[in-house]
Amino acid sequence: MVDSYAAIAEALNHARAHYTLAPLSRSAVRSAVGHGLEQLIARWVGEDRIDAGVRLFREHYGRVFAASTEALPGVDGALRTLDRAGYRLALASNKPARFSRPILRQFDWETMFVAVEGPDTVGTTKPDPAMLRACLATLGTPLDRTRYIGDMPLDAESGRRAGLEVILVRGGSASDVELRDAGTPVLPGFEALPAYLSDLGWPAPEPGHPGFD
Repeated sequence: MVDSYAAIAEALNHARAHYTLAPLSRSAVRSAVGHGLEQLIARWVGEDRIDAGVRLFREHYGRVFAASTEALPGVDGALRTLDRAGYRLALASNKPARFSRPILRQFDWETMFVAVEGPDTVGTTKPDPAMLRACLATLGTPLDRTRYIGDMPLDAESGRRAGLEVILVRGGSASDVELRDAGTPVLPGFEALPAYLSDLGWPAPEPGHPGFD
């Protein structure tokens, strides 16, 4: 839903600079994002520096993430369309929820989401399905009336582990080939989501609305 790569690259390079490592380009960082902070630090700062690297990253990220995060094209309109139609929305991200919530607030999206889960709320990262299951528990929607929306193959794996059907959208770090190979429907962008769900016959009349993570 958002582009946080600038903030992530800045925070990662801050951690690397502490160890006199050369800065990475945003494109290099973009290709490595999505599998959890510990993996990112292990790869680009050092496996023997994970704890200190995570601390350095989070200290700097906490200072820059809000100003350096932008909404992806079409997301705001799509979310508002889904909200007006009565969809129950939840967010499951490998970004800690303590960062996700201020970002939602910054774009005036916070009240649209009934749950915001991350590794800091469930104790693990995707593809473990724990945060998706936490979202489902809050949404209260049956699996066959819920779709998980993601932008990388890891999301497809996460959704399957949680027993959810998955829809992937372009706009993240994954290539078109990687998205197609994940074996799920792929939309050209987030703005296509309301029409796609409408073609499924959603939202359903009361009682009950479909949910989406």
